[in-house]
Amino acid sequence: MEKILDIVDAIAHEKGLTPQKVKEALKTAFIQTAKRVIDKNFAYEATINEDTKTIDLVQIITVVADDDERLNDEEIAPTLMAISEARDYDDQVELDDQLQVPHDLEEYGRTGASQLHREIEYHVQRAVEDDVYNKYKSKVGTLVSGRVTSVDSQNSTFIEVDEIRAVLPMKSRIKGESFEVGDHLKAVVRRVNMDKYDGISIELSRTSPKFLEELLTLEVPEIKDGAVIIEKSARIPGQRAKVALISTHPQVDAVGSTVGVKGVRINAVSAELQGENIDCIEYTSIPELFLSRVMSPAIISSVEIVKDEDGKAEKAIVSLPADQKSKAIGKSGINIRLASMLTGMDIELNEIDGATTDESAEAIEAEEKKDGVDALEALFS
Repeated sequence: MEKILDIVDAIAHEKGLTPQKVKEALKTAFIQTAKRVIDKNFAYEATINEDTKTIDLVQIITVVADDDERLNDEEIAPTLMAISEARDYDDQVELDDQLQVPHDLEEYGRTGASQLHREIEYHVQRAVEDDVYNKYKSKVGTLVSGRVTSVDSQNSTFIEVDEIRAVLPMKSRIKGESFEVGDHLKAVVRRVNMDKYDGISIELSRTSPKFLEELLTLEVPEIKDGAVIIEKSARIPGQRAKVALISTHPQVDAVGSTVGVKGVRINAVSAELQGENIDCIEYTSIPELFLSRVMSPAIISSVEIVKDEDGKAEKAIVSLPADQKSKAIGKSGINIRLASMLTGMDIELNEIDGATTDESAEAIEAEEKKDGVDALEALFS
C-alpha cells in the first residue's frame, strides 16, 4: 500500500474521472475496509498524505464525561472514551476532544489487502456510475442519438448512446415503427434511474411532446437561436401535433420560419415522426384568441372561458357554425383532444342555430360515423 496515490492519475484517465473523485473513492475504500477487518462500530477517518503519497487511516474516539449514558450503548460506546481513561494517555485532554488512533491495514495481511482491493474496485465503479448518472440526469428531455444493438422479445429496443446502453420501450415508440440491429435513431431521454443492483438505466422516448420540440430545435435555426420560442406543444404520436410558437424578434415570423420555404423544415420533422401532421400556431396570452387559433382548421364564432373559484380557466365553451363542428372535432376526435391538451382546458362545443354552409347536417353525421366518432364521446374521452 506504499505510494497508493501514484495510481490515482492512471485510474482517473482509464475511468474518465477527475483525480479528486478518485481520491475520495480511495478514502472511502480505506474506511470501509477498516470497518470490515478491524471493527464495524469504530469511527474512522482517512486523509491524503501528499508527502508520502499514502492514505493515513485513524480511528476517531470522542472524549466524554465518566457518567455519560452513551458509554452504556453497545453501538455508540466504541467511538467514545471516558475522560478519566483518556487522561491516562494524555493528561491535557478535555471533554469533546477527539483522540486519533492510527491503524495500518498492512498489519492485517492478505485479508486486509484483498478486502481493500475489492473496496477500491467497488467505490471507483460507484464514482463512475454517479458521474454517468449526473451527466444523463441533466439530459432528461434532451435529444440523443445512437445505434440499435438489440431488440428483445417484448419489442424493447436497446440503443448504444455514447458509453451507456439505453432502452426505448415499445410504449414509447411511434405506432408502426420497427427497428433492426444497426439502425441509427433519435429519441429524448425520458427517465434516468440508479439501482444498486442493476446500476444505471436510461429510458428513451419518441412519443413525448419534448421529442417534437427537440427535433424542431434541431431543424429550425430561429428556435435554436431563441428568436422563436416553443411555448407549448401537444401530440398524438404518429398522427397529429400542435405547436404554439412565439417570436421574440419583431422581424421574425414564428410560424413561417418554423414551417420553412414550401414547408421544407416542418416536413423534415414530420418525416422523422412517421408522417405526423404538425400544426404550427402563433401563441398569444389571450386565452379566447389562442383557443380560436388552436381549434384550426375549424372557424370559431366565439369563445367563453369558464373559471373555477381560484380564477383558473378550467373550461371553454366554443360557439361555432354547425358545418364547422366536424372540423373542430377532427378525425377520431384528434383536433379537439389536441386543443384541450394544448390549452389545459375542457372544451365544450356549442352549435349556432341556422349557421350552415353547403354541407348538410346529414353529411356531417355521415362523416362522423365514418370516422367512428360520436361528438359527445369525443368531448369526454
